[in-house]
Amino acid sequence: MDKLKMHSPDLSQDNIARIRALFPDCVTEAKREDGGVRLAVDFDQLRQTLSESLVEGPQERYQLNWPGKREALLTANAPIAKTLRPCREESVDFDSTKNLFIEGDNLDALKLLQETYLGKVKMIYIDPPYNTGNDFIYEDDFAEDTGEYLRRSNQVDEQGISLNWNTESNGRFHSDWLSMIYSRLRLARNLLKDDGSIFISIDDKEVANLRKVCDEVFGASNFVANIVWQSRTSISDDHEISLNHNHTLIFAKEKETLRFYGEELDASEYQNRDNDKRGPWKLVPLDANKPGGNTKYPILNPSTGQEHWPPEGRSWAINPTEYKKLFDDGRIAFGLGGDSAPKKKLFLDERIERGDTKTPSSVLLDAGTTKDGSAEVTELLGKKKIFSYPKPTSFLERLVQYGVYHERDQIVLDFFSGSSTTAHAVMKKNAEDDGNRRFIMVQLPEPCDEKAEAFKAGYKTIAEISRERIRRAGKKISEGNSQVDTGFRVLKIDTSNMADVHYTPDAVTQEGLFASVDNIKPDRSAFDLLFQVMLDWGVDLALPIEKKVIQGKDVYLVDSNALAACFDNAGGIDDAFAKELATHRPMRAVFRDAGFKDSTVKINIEQIFKLLSPATEVKCL
Repeated sequence: MDKLKMHSPDLSQDNIARIRALFPDCVTEAKREDGGVRLAVDFDQLRQTLSESLVEGPQERYQLNWPGKREALLTANAPIAKTLRPCREESVDFDSTKNLFIEGDNLDALKLLQETYLGKVKMIYIDPPYNTGNDFIYEDDFAEDTGEYLRRSNQVDEQGISLNWNTESNGRFHSDWLSMIYSRLRLARNLLKDDGSIFISIDDKEVANLRKVCDEVFGASNFVANIVWQSRTSISDDHEISLNHNHTLIFAKEKETLRFYGEELDASEYQNRDNDKRGPWKLVPLDANKPGGNTKYPILNPSTGQEHWPPEGRSWAINPTEYKKLFDDGRIAFGLGGDSAPKKKLFLDERIERGDTKTPSSVLLDAGTTKDGSAEVTELLGKKKIFSYPKPTSFLERLVQYGVYHERDQIVLDFFSGSSTTAHAVMKKNAEDDGNRRFIMVQLPEPCDEKAEAFKAGYKTIAEISRERIRRAGKKISEGNSQVDTGFRVLKIDTSNMADVHYTPDAVTQEGLFASVDNIKPDRSAFDLLFQVMLDWGVDLALPIEKKVIQGKDVYLVDSNALAACFDNAGGIDDAFAKELATHRPMRAVFRDAGFKDSTVKINIEQIFKLLSPATEVKCL
């Protein structure tokens, strides 16, 4: 019986496997530190394979580079032995909600979500820490906890007081920020659906670098837009020009398949001047700037006899055959007076039926300001200055409109949650159109300054503020629409549930072997184990969970039959129990290694499932 690996996927090995499938001669074998064998890329051979000429050394090419870039890539690919532990007491509607709130470093969170939500997220919005010259802490050393890392790297002293800041005098001012965002964006891209998109808010200081990083991660051809948002209206005299805007870069996973939405259609733009049975319409140009095929030809106005050609440097958007179909169907008009260039009639009812929207502008002047965002947080939490410069929900609602709109059952991810404006906006959008959009928020439990208003108000971390904002916003929304899912499951990043065993062969003792029979840490519950198994198997973390007792043993059934788990460790799992469990025909079944009555039962169980539930995949911890 196979064992679950119980760690995040090794993305380096996954990438090597893809290279091997394309270029088998470029992958070789290398020895691991423990003496085993692993696959490795022969980069010299790969360079030569991808080159049209002889490769003798490094070639100059267009790219963004900085000190630490390779380490950031290595950090993104390296697996971690961590898990997500459910926290029912801090959750809202744990058993019924589809929303998730993950507390912990977002780099770890993105790694842990790779298998479960690979290619399933429709929209990502992030508002990462701006490179303002203040310190930002995101733990990218996966071998240590934050405190150890900061002390080892001389960023704090033994009392935890910061020794250095990410100021512009620091030679790594831009490099540190780029390394932080680069590794996270590479992981985030994997989670996006092929028709999904990512929205990233940023200020002037790093927008140029961020654009280049995104060009590399997502591909320059997948750039959608840079939305300039008026974030404030008051004029400040602390700069040569008052900075009243932020940028939001938008990139698609695959622009060719992207379904991007805009503003609601304005019905006042449509009229029915000729009493067309298809209802109100408006005219749009028939020419385009992308010539192709037979698209330059004269169009005759039957009323005036005048021939019309496309404007200079342009072509018609359709060929003669397609034009004739439109003309015969009454979809061509020569201006409102019938004496100008040909245009196409767009019918309001048809556009609404297709889910069409009005193309949005790259400049947002009416989507609220940070002052509005602060007022919202103050109203919800009952005190001023709890959170600095939060985005207003009106701004996030607009972006959610662009990213998902009519698709009412999609996932929206924000892995720099902050005050959770994104979650608030998703819930408000669902309340408006009875949608079932889900959110996944990720927030580091960054401590609040003891002198800050947030700490005085009883909030010890930013994550606590984030969760409380969702609770209160959800309660307010539920008063107007009780059908909206305003709950969330809290999952906290922690070390693996599996016991750490680090012994060299000469250090192994007989007593130590007996002590290692149970490979689960003593402070971990069956519920903890269940969520790590769900992560490992790629099972949606928001699925309903039912607890049943079968022959005196607790069994967890995820979404009825998606997963059956029994973590009994009393050695009571026998053939009879397996036969009864198999009648539920789960897609997956997992048992604790210490739970089998004996080794014979462990072997028999696989055969029992093959006979009674052949589609079930069986594994153990």
